[in-house]
Amino acid sequence: MTSAVHSRRHRLVDVCQELVSTSWFNLVSFVVILVNAVALGLETYGQSVVVAGAPLRALEYACLAYFVVELLVRFGAHLRNPVNFFRDPWNVFDLLIIIAPLVPGVRENVTMLRLLRLARIVRAFRLFPSLRIILVGIRRSLPGLGSFLLVTVLVLYGYAMLGWMMFGAALPERFGTVGQAMLTLFLLLSLDGITDTLQAGREVTEWAVLYYVSYMVAACYLLTNLLVGVVMNALDEAHQEERAAAAQAARPTTDSDLDEPSVHEQLAQLRAIITNLEDRLPEATSGTPRG
Repeated sequence: MTSAVHSRRHRLVDVCQELVSTSWFNLVSFVVILVNAVALGLETYGQSVVVAGAPLRALEYACLAYFVVELLVRFGAHLRNPVNFFRDPWNVFDLLIIIAPLVPGVRENVTMLRLLRLARIVRAFRLFPSLRIILVGIRRSLPGLGSFLLVTVLVLYGYAMLGWMMFGAALPERFGTVGQAMLTLFLLLSLDGITDTLQAGREVTEWAVLYYVSYMVAACYLLTNLLVGVVMNALDEAHQEERAAAAQAARPTTDSDLDEPSVHEQLAQLRAIITNLEDRLPEATSGTPRG
């Protein structure tokens, strides 16, 4: 009875693993995510709600039902070791999105429910490795971005103080305070309107050319290249991490397939040894010399 249950469970795990690994399963999930996003967008049009309110709600329930089934299939693929299911952050994220609308206090909050439905769009990142690499790269670049923002603020503050001293009295709408000067310089990072700003500064002092040229080199070019370098380095690390995770995910399946028979073989050998010892026990007892 127990062996039959284990056999059925192993077959279920194999079916779920094979289903999850297929490309059409991820494609169907992506299509359902898009349908859910379109339905959410249609609800922003009052006329659509009046005309097709009931079909939109039915479509929402259908998408939710599919997400539940998809999550169950993914959990079924980890039945041999269910703890591995919760080690994947994407599985935990999916589980929270599905369970959260059922929590009291959340299901009554329309805004929270819409945010949770909107968060389902993020699930598209887990379905395709290229999208996951981008998202993981963004996450891994956050520490570097923090340092980049600190350097940017220091550069903007330094040039803002210089701009306030040079143009504060003549151009108060741009450099009247250090805050206004930092905002002006921040908007100039895209070099939009730099020609008019430079011309206005030259009418005040000829030092404006050196001021704006040095600012463009230090902030617009060097800082921009630094940002690109931080993001590219994070994307490269994310790509390596994705390949390592894919190799590690492929390893347990092969190992489990190889380890499962070896465990049964060891149990069978152990039973044979015990049976052999039980058979030899009377012979050993009868051959023991008596004192």
